[in-house]
Amino acid sequence: MPLFERLYNFAHWLTQDREEAEDLVQETYAKALKGFSSFQPGTNFRAWIYQILRNTFLTSRTGLKSTATVPLDLGGDDETVPAANDTPESILLQRSDQQLVQEALGRLPVPYREVLLLCEFEEMSYQEISTTLAVPVGTVMSRLSRARRALRDTVQELRGNKGT
Repeated sequence: MPLFERLYNFAHWLTQDREEAEDLVQETYAKALKGFSSFQPGTNFRAWIYQILRNTFLTSRTGLKSTATVPLDLGGDDETVPAANDTPESILLQRSDQQLVQEALGRLPVPYREVLLLCEFEEMSYQEISTTLAVPVGTVMSRLSRARRALRDTVQELRGNKGT
């Protein structure tokens, strides 16, 4: 199944639920197979199938409320952990920062979360994101900028709340 893991990860972030993500991916493949005649050879298959997944997700929702977060290996900047070797303390700090970013990402509105995930984690170009989301490239750039700002502000807010 082409792109299965990537589609599942994206669906998992959108739905915030493993079983729902599995159902969403399964329904996406069923729709893609049923409507494969609408795929135009020479166009971007990845954008086409992500668009099916996204549309399926949006039509399945009445209210888009985020609930839980999903662990994600974000890599990370070693700026926050000056220790050269992994110590229990440095590992705890890294996990704490990852959890903070994950929680902040989970709080973003779906339009911001999806554009950020497609750009940063799926490494799609602005044009691919534009095709996937069926919005102009300028809108992609605007949403991405706002999403990054919202993520940064939410992380700072969460850090402030945890410190008090």
